[in-house]
Amino acid sequence: MASGTNQQAARLWQAVLGKIEMAIPRPSFDTWIAGSVGVSYDDGELRVSVKDAFTAKYLEDRLVGIIETELRNVGGEGNHVTFMVNGERAPVNTGYGGHEQPATIINGRPSTDDHSLQPEKGRFYLRRPELNSRYTFDSFVVGDSNELAYAAAKASSESPGHAFNPLVLYSGVGLGKTHLLHAIGHVVRSQGLECVYTTCEEFTNQYVSAIQQGNTEQFRDMYRSADVLLLDDIQFLIAKEQTQEGFFHTFNALHMANRQIVITSDRPIASLSVLEPRITSRLMGGLVADIQSPPLETRLAILQSKAKQLKCHIPTEVLEFLAQRIQSNIRELEGNLNRVAAWSQFRDVEITIEDVARITAGTLGQGRGITITDTTVISAVSNHFGVAADQIKGKSRRKMTVLCRQVAMYLLREETSLSLNAIGKLLGGRDHSTVLHGHERVSSRIELDDSLRGDVLKIRNSILGGS
Repeated sequence: MASGTNQQAARLWQAVLGKIEMAIPRPSFDTWIAGSVGVSYDDGELRVSVKDAFTAKYLEDRLVGIIETELRNVGGEGNHVTFMVNGERAPVNTGYGGHEQPATIINGRPSTDDHSLQPEKGRFYLRRPELNSRYTFDSFVVGDSNELAYAAAKASSESPGHAFNPLVLYSGVGLGKTHLLHAIGHVVRSQGLECVYTTCEEFTNQYVSAIQQGNTEQFRDMYRSADVLLLDDIQFLIAKEQTQEGFFHTFNALHMANRQIVITSDRPIASLSVLEPRITSRLMGGLVADIQSPPLETRLAILQSKAKQLKCHIPTEVLEFLAQRIQSNIRELEGNLNRVAAWSQFRDVEITIEDVARITAGTLGQGRGITITDTTVISAVSNHFGVAADQIKGKSRRKMTVLCRQVAMYLLREETSLSLNAIGKLLGGRDHSTVLHGHERVSSRIELDDSLRGDVLKIRNSILGGS
């Protein structure tokens, strides 16, 4: 491919993004890749601008393999990527350095480790997940299925602690509750208020580590200093008395001080048997708003809005085709639209329904809502690798069986709402740390190992009803 302009670089990178977004976990994409821009392309070198040196270092260390694989698939052999920060080549081999890393500074020192908690001379460290810049109220498409949740979230952001407190948003996977959580965070921070956003699983891990390190007082002060607490996926609060005790007292302290609390769940609060009754009672004392699967009209509006954000003209009949075929969740809608937009922009042609059917083969839900169960996942892994399901769920330490078990852990966590403990119980009574290790191992390997990534994509397609 010949050298070209900034526009060519932007199109090439957009095409690569469309493929990467479907190949790696959504949280990884949102955290490390979303917002990056192709700025120049010359003699096979694609220069990509990222927000800081910390991000560049992570991409170079962990994701450059899959990025360059997809770059060569799209642009041809011999292409490679270089990450840029502020117009200069990122110093990816010199450590994180300076103020480039997205770390929260506590007691005068930043955390630069991959762990959320890092003990050093009695100090307590927290690296908070960042808010996604794309998740704002302006980019949220409102319809009959989500208007109550939207209105309540907007009111909570404009008058924190006074409108609806606590506010609980619940829905199935990929329907917009995390989007609204981040949107609240953006408004609150623009007002100069202290906003803490984290996942419940991260909150639990931090609390357990704080106990082990003797830093519970600093943990408590850190969370209770928040003007607004945004807590994602309350269903992952582990059913241990000490952890629930910590959450209960954090909740009470914030609530009594009129600090806003917003929590998301993948199911109604009353059905979360993992929660102690006193916690359930507190959460149900505020407003509980659900988000339903969007109807056809809302799905089409979401696609139109997303296409506008991508600055890509997609014919109405193509958007209607996608809206009719994908009924499960918004995440799948957007993922497939990204692939379609990347294909259209890179080739500079107007896409047709026939093109879409070919590009998205194996990823569309065939017009039906798909319920993914643990049995579905384990059977798909078993069938793909030719290893019996009983062995995957058993105690065998044979190399192939261990690989299958870890792939099952990865897919169960990515494609279902099961907790780490529940997944461990399914797979031979293993503990949550073993499941977390298995998930992280597969997540890391598929970024570098094309063969394993292909295996995982084929299994995922079979689960979703693809070929």
